[in-house]
Amino acid sequence: MNPEAWQCRDRFLELHSPWLTLIGEHLKDSQGQLLQYWRVEKADSAIILPIQNQQLILPPPTYRPGVGELTLDFPGGRVPSAEQPLAAALAILQRELGVPEEAIVRLVALNSEGWAVNSSFSNQKLYGFVAELHSTAKVPSDLLGATYPTTKVGIQSLVDSLTCLQCRAVLLQWWLLKS
Repeated sequence: MNPEAWQCRDRFLELHSPWLTLIGEHLKDSQGQLLQYWRVEKADSAIILPIQNQQLILPPPTYRPGVGELTLDFPGGRVPSAEQPLAAALAILQRELGVPEEAIVRLVALNSEGWAVNSSFSNQKLYGFVAELHSTAKVPSDLLGATYPTTKVGIQSLVDSLTCLQCRAVLLQWWLLKS
């Protein structure tokens, strides 16, 4: 299939908000069919796996409107367009766990290009990081939601508790690289 054969005939809707842009387009596919297609443009995301003393650290569960419930997630958030993913990861750790940059021994990117979150629907990319925290770094008790050991049993228990597919993907990538 020739990707150049796909053509945008027109854009019939473009709706902007601070969180996303919704775009409706008519696309002509490689067989000449005219399709109505919807997509979302969003800022990229970063998810960080904080590890201290062989424990993964997670903030308290957060309400997620998409599923209508509290979910346990790794620290994460948007990467502002003018910012590098690494800088965003540092800001996220400070905001969600109260961890200043000097408390981080090492911050390693799991992917340098970002993974497509949903390539048929969105331009958003996901960047994964692992942050090794100093053994004596303190996470304020009100920002500490859960800890899980970095053992096979601990990881399995954590996977059973995570509903966020992006968090699970970053955890899996780290586990595969670690093994």
